[in-house]
Amino acid sequence: MDYREVDTASEFVCRLDHGADWRAEVEGLADDEDLDAAFFYGLGAVQDAEVWFYDQDRTEYDAVTFDEPLEVAACMGNVSWLDGERFAHTHAVLSRPDGTALAGHLNSATVWAGEVYVRGFDTHLERTHDGSTDLDLWEL
Repeated sequence: MDYREVDTASEFVCRLDHGADWRAEVEGLADDEDLDAAFFYGLGAVQDAEVWFYDQDRTEYDAVTFDEPLEVAACMGNVSWLDGERFAHTHAVLSRPDGTALAGHLNSATVWAGEVYVRGFDTHLERTHDGSTDLDLWEL
């Protein structure tokens, strides 16, 4: 395991804009506040979602699109740099009216209502290619 200690630089509570993209809202906050690393939690509802699932055998993401209203029962992720831009690595558990849940890497979703807590760190985190997984992971 690789690790390093980080200091908290700032904390934010956010209300996401209705009709905006969930992940883009978090990335926009990171850009506005110059957050080079952060962790976030959120909840709310979305009008649709594109969720990615990583196939470990093929080392590729498969996208599944849900064109329906969904509750964001839980959302968490982190912000770091990827290919010269701030990237919000976002995972979510989404639920349907009957209570069934969907979960995975939230690539995009249209916000119906969203509230997010963001904790910014006083450090720079960059994602680099990891040969073992074929993913872009933190370089610590």
